[in-house]
Amino acid sequence: MLRSAGILALAVPHSLAVPFVSQATTTFTSAASVTPSVVSVANMTSHGRYTGPVPTTTGALSTSVLASSIPALAAESFKLQYPADGRLHQAQPAPYTPAGGLGTNGTEPVYRVISDFDYESVALALYQEWIELDLFHWGLSTFSTEQFEAAGLHAEERFLLEFMANQEVGHATALTNMLGARAPVQCSYNYPVSDVQEFIDFSQKLTRWGESGVYGFLNHLDSRETAQILLQSITTEARQQMIFRQFGGLFPMPVWFEVGIPQSWAWTLLAPYISSCPANQTRLIWQNFPPLRILNQANSARINGSYVWNETTSAYANSLSTANISSTAGCLHAINGTSNCAPAITQNRTSPLSYAGRQIFLQWDSPGYRTGPNNSYVTSTSAGTPRFAAFVSQLNVTYAPLRGISGNTAYVFQPNSTTYEGDPAINGTVFIAITDDDIAVTPFNLTQINPHVNALAIYQAG
Repeated sequence: MLRSAGILALAVPHSLAVPFVSQATTTFTSAASVTPSVVSVANMTSHGRYTGPVPTTTGALSTSVLASSIPALAAESFKLQYPADGRLHQAQPAPYTPAGGLGTNGTEPVYRVISDFDYESVALALYQEWIELDLFHWGLSTFSTEQFEAAGLHAEERFLLEFMANQEVGHATALTNMLGARAPVQCSYNYPVSDVQEFIDFSQKLTRWGESGVYGFLNHLDSRETAQILLQSITTEARQQMIFRQFGGLFPMPVWFEVGIPQSWAWTLLAPYISSCPANQTRLIWQNFPPLRILNQANSARINGSYVWNETTSAYANSLSTANISSTAGCLHAINGTSNCAPAITQNRTSPLSYAGRQIFLQWDSPGYRTGPNNSYVTSTSAGTPRFAAFVSQLNVTYAPLRGISGNTAYVFQPNSTTYEGDPAINGTVFIAITDDDIAVTPFNLTQINPHVNALAIYQAG
């Protein structure tokens, strides 16, 4: 049999070498064994600022408070003892498995929140997922095909935007399942947007604090299983933020590291754009800081983006306004390629949006104003007299002294700092906080700065 097979093969020496295209004659399909349902989603038809009655419940969720702030302590000594010499120092729990790690002892994972910290953090993330779901749908339904086309966003880009909205359904479902029956639900929203360019810019700023807000608390969660699911959703959100930068003609990722921010920062930036929520909506514990207005916030819709004054549509996000941009000053249809900011995979601008040494004019509110869902939260601060602007970007918190302070206004010069050599620290979509002190904080303990924050905003750098 073997010899015959060999002879047969030799008799047709070229038949096995001839390329051919195969076609399927039968299509096999199989139904999924389990198809998990998604969370209930409604098409929100009401948008705009809250005009309802004065709420009977106000302020952040609270219980007994043990201290005015969490004290700064020395590093835990055991964290300085591991030799980090590339050798193994403990017995292996299994082959090819080093000792250590959290959640690695073989116990069955439980994907649910297990502490107040977990619940309040994941609930905040769910509020963020809901507004993104609504915002993306709202943009597609509000602006016409012709308006999107005029902004350089064609059918393929609009479908990507629709797909990103569908991603939020999955994210909202996962977070709702981990929170349980009292998980926050959809609300109604207001957006400081009047055209496609403003919509894209607001979206890239909103997804920035959504992404950074989760990075800030992810590694502090008690439930490591919950952190795993959040990690796998927030990496998608990071891609969304980059897509919106590309849609807006910005360089897609001008940093080496993405920044993480405290939960109260994310809630401060998000809450003003939530108009109203159902009466029994789950409330949050996080603080709402007063808004900071950047009076000469860079406008990426201009050829000369740094040559601006009062061209934003709201405080907090400080997203761009196109209202006073002439056809010759706008970059969307600029003929010169290095001045053009049409949607693209990447764009290099000849005129920077901001730069080290740029004078930035700031104005902030005093605390005590109503904000958030149903105007039921109140801005507050425990900080003293404003003295610094803290630029929070990548791995750095860089303080610059406030100058020319007059009431609630001042100016500051954008610092010249680097994360590592060759990487300007203040680049991309960053955060500015007005503070009363220049305390030393790092990415893992950035919340220590909260008692010193007077006001907060997004800053467009780069």
